[in-house]
Amino acid sequence: MPNTHLRADRVEADLDRLLTAAGDELVVASNRQPYRHDYGDDGEVTVDRPAGGLTAGLDEVMRRVDGTWIAWGDGEADATVVDGDDTVTVPPDDAENTYALRRLWLDEDEVEGYYYEVANQVLWPLCHAALGTVESCGDAWADYRRVNDQFADAMADAATDADGDPLVWLHDYHLALAPRHLRERTGSDTGGRGDGPVDRTGGADPTLAHTWHIPWPSWDTFRACPNREALLDGLLGNDLLVFHVPRYCENFLRSADRGLDGTAVDFDAGTVDYRGRTTTVRAAPMGVPVDRIREQADSMEAAGFRAAFRKNRGIDRDTRLAVGVDRLDYTKGIVQRLDAFERLFEERPDYRGEVTFVQVGTESRSAIPAYADYQDRVEAAVDRVNDRFATDDWRPVVYTTEMISNEGLAGLYREADLAVVSPIRDGMNLVAQEFVAAGGDDPGVLVLSDQAGAHDTLGEWAVSVRPHDTEGFAAALDDALSMSERERRRRANALADGVEDDDLDSWLVDVLGAVARVASADGGVPTRADH
Repeated sequence: MPNTHLRADRVEADLDRLLTAAGDELVVASNRQPYRHDYGDDGEVTVDRPAGGLTAGLDEVMRRVDGTWIAWGDGEADATVVDGDDTVTVPPDDAENTYALRRLWLDEDEVEGYYYEVANQVLWPLCHAALGTVESCGDAWADYRRVNDQFADAMADAATDADGDPLVWLHDYHLALAPRHLRERTGSDTGGRGDGPVDRTGGADPTLAHTWHIPWPSWDTFRACPNREALLDGLLGNDLLVFHVPRYCENFLRSADRGLDGTAVDFDAGTVDYRGRTTTVRAAPMGVPVDRIREQADSMEAAGFRAAFRKNRGIDRDTRLAVGVDRLDYTKGIVQRLDAFERLFEERPDYRGEVTFVQVGTESRSAIPAYADYQDRVEAAVDRVNDRFATDDWRPVVYTTEMISNEGLAGLYREADLAVVSPIRDGMNLVAQEFVAAGGDDPGVLVLSDQAGAHDTLGEWAVSVRPHDTEGFAAALDDALSMSERERRRRANALADGVEDDDLDSWLVDVLGAVARVASADGGVPTRADH
């Protein structure tokens, strides 16, 4: 086992150095906020803290710098706790390492147009190549643009308050227009075609980095996008644009080359010159907090959850477990996964009574018809498989939408003989990495879709599947279940090494290192890859 303390010290040193080199102050902008305030049953204000993943990782970074995080305030008590500038100091339980969380307020029309219609009924399905579910923007585009304006205003204010030239780090598809709008407000839009207020920041020249956490589609798909020119123009306001895997970078460069007049694209260098500015496009595969997940999997709560889950769900202690954990989203391939298990139980009756597939589903965006319909399809598929094969003392599929703690999920991962991660299209997929990180002395097998970004880094050691190939998918499940112990451990060890090497802290070092090179005149700031 690697010396995690030495590794953590190295990453800590890298982050501190790179944060200093990347900018005088860090401003983060995202749709989702790291802390949310609500009212408990007793009427008192409660705080929902970041549970894991990107939000928790960035929260740790923000605690090291005196920065500002800008996000949509969607909690019931969010407005109660902010000051006159709509800002609250977080985290609430660490007085020494704090930062400012500035909340933006959206009315019902803006939430509907910006979030539900444009972000999740246009950009999300478009980027996942689900053109059949893309809706027309209509009047919602004005809401999307207006909310991006609000984010740009807040970022400009934060840049004004900074002592020097800050690093502004934007996240995801909700804020595609905000970089250009911020350039207009800082007076650094050298193209001169902006229509917003200029130089609201007193001369600050922020470095803009933007991480796009979902796929970027091929040009042939992206050209169907309404307002595609405005989206490209907005994103090319960034100094650095980060995707998770190289093929998404290539897709974006092709889209910029074909979809917007006035661009000069250097495919070899990964740059786009446009409106007097160069945008650097880079890939940085995102990881997970490996050490934290291991601690969660080792906890008493995880052990208790594993035993209670089997007992409460009627799963015999000797029954082998396959696990899937997903948002109930049509991109996650849950229905195709259930089809594959149905085929497996049909063609291999010896697995009946011996293997149970546990699907944990988190309800998501249920107000959108495509999501509500998909959730119905998942339930129908579960019922169909259970109706065909269930016995008095065994169910082939256990399906739950109950909230499970991080420790409980880590315990379920460790209990599983295999994890099935089979999205139809996915920018990265952290569940696959969480399963690997949670593995103990007797690790399971990862069954992974070749359409997930994680397959680019983990595919060599996972059992690969194509979600729509039901016959091949069932055969892959059979291979995973019948794999020899020696081969299973060989693959699991290689996966664990890869997930540890490319964990969340390492991803932060890579992104901030790329920012530092873009921001510095000589590009002399090294990343962990230079060690």
